[in-house]
Amino acid sequence: MNDTIAAISTTTGNGAISIIRISGSKAIEITNKIFKEKDLTKVDSHTIHYGHIEYNNKIEDEVLVTIMKAPKTFTTEDVVEINCHGSIIVTKKILEILLTLGCRLAEPGEFTKRAFLNGRIDLIEAEGVMDLINSKSESEKKLALNQIEGKVSNLIKNLRQKILEVLAQIEVKIDYPEYEDIEEVTYNDLKTNIIEVENEINRIIKESENGKIIKQGIKTAIVGRPNVGKSSLLNQLLQEDKAIVTDVAGTTRDIVEGTITINGVILDLIDTAGIRKTEDIVESIGVNKSLETIEKADLILLVLNNNEKLTEYDKELIKNIKTKKHIIIINKIDLENKLEKIDDENIIKISALNNKGIEQLKEKIIEMYDLDKIESKDATYLTNARGLSLLKQAKEVIKEVNKGINNQQPIDMIEIDLKRIWDLLGEITGETYQEELINQLFSQFCLGK
Repeated sequence: MNDTIAAISTTTGNGAISIIRISGSKAIEITNKIFKEKDLTKVDSHTIHYGHIEYNNKIEDEVLVTIMKAPKTFTTEDVVEINCHGSIIVTKKILEILLTLGCRLAEPGEFTKRAFLNGRIDLIEAEGVMDLINSKSESEKKLALNQIEGKVSNLIKNLRQKILEVLAQIEVKIDYPEYEDIEEVTYNDLKTNIIEVENEINRIIKESENGKIIKQGIKTAIVGRPNVGKSSLLNQLLQEDKAIVTDVAGTTRDIVEGTITINGVILDLIDTAGIRKTEDIVESIGVNKSLETIEKADLILLVLNNNEKLTEYDKELIKNIKTKKHIIIINKIDLENKLEKIDDENIIKISALNNKGIEQLKEKIIEMYDLDKIESKDATYLTNARGLSLLKQAKEVIKEVNKGINNQQPIDMIEIDLKRIWDLLGEITGETYQEELINQLFSQFCLGK
């Protein structure tokens, strides 16, 4: 944290400009050594300066240099950004010079890590930065911005404050029992406060499932026997001929993927190989992949042929998907009906060949996931798996607290569990953390961020 770091913050490759970011106590001093038009150590903060990068009496590039002085910067340290031309050779050369003059190459995510360690942002806000970089839809972007702005952090901080107030009352009662004017923490008072915390945690967990859908999308597997129209369905949903469509059974031998967006939520579509017994080695590998995909998918679209009777494989598939979210799609409704009635409430009839029923299928998915009710503009969902896991752990500890209250355990014993909940919530925002976790988390960031 005492050294000065530098990295290329823009995507590697040719472009109009590249940005090299420098952060640390010597950021301005080092940059000033190679910027000849002006003394950067004497300029005002948050100003941009035109000039040239020169090293060993050789001009390397024409640049714009932005000077931002501590503490009003992203990392709270002195920060310099060099905007140079977007040549890979030029950008790397300037970075190489900076490293020669005393900068250290930044680790992935180290700028954001410094912002966290210096108290500029908390962990939820840091994860929001990463989510914003990786966002693929407008809804995902709005969720990330809510995290960056601290709206999600406030939810957790309010919960911690509630528990802290209870802990303070307990501590006072334990340490100063002689003061009669201090409100006694009774089991009923404690239970009332814990119920409020528990209800809020349950609400955040429930609503965050919506945030998880927005962020991660819905992994959707299209499954069924060969030649029932799975690839045709995929092509209609994607509005492109991505999968090969023929009358030959077993054409799809590997997994074909694509994405669509419904109500701001991404559906990752996977067209699997037809599931059947086969002697073809390549096709059998595809079939095994299909069975694995079914296990991992969030939504199963089981395609059946309206023009054929149910086979034993069809019946087995219908049975296997009952425990997962699914829609049974009866395809080829333009042909004679030979399919017997199926007892399932999630059935959509289509003709993939003629693009009939595709909109009804989308509407069914919207209804199944309440996609028309999911809010992202002002939503304060906890979308990160790490945070959700910690929140669920806190929920389990609350069960122990309730058990202790009901059994009227000593208050100081219950206090231990309350402190555990307080610590778990602190881990979500990063107010309590382990160094290994922080290193692992920020290592997932891109270099230069």
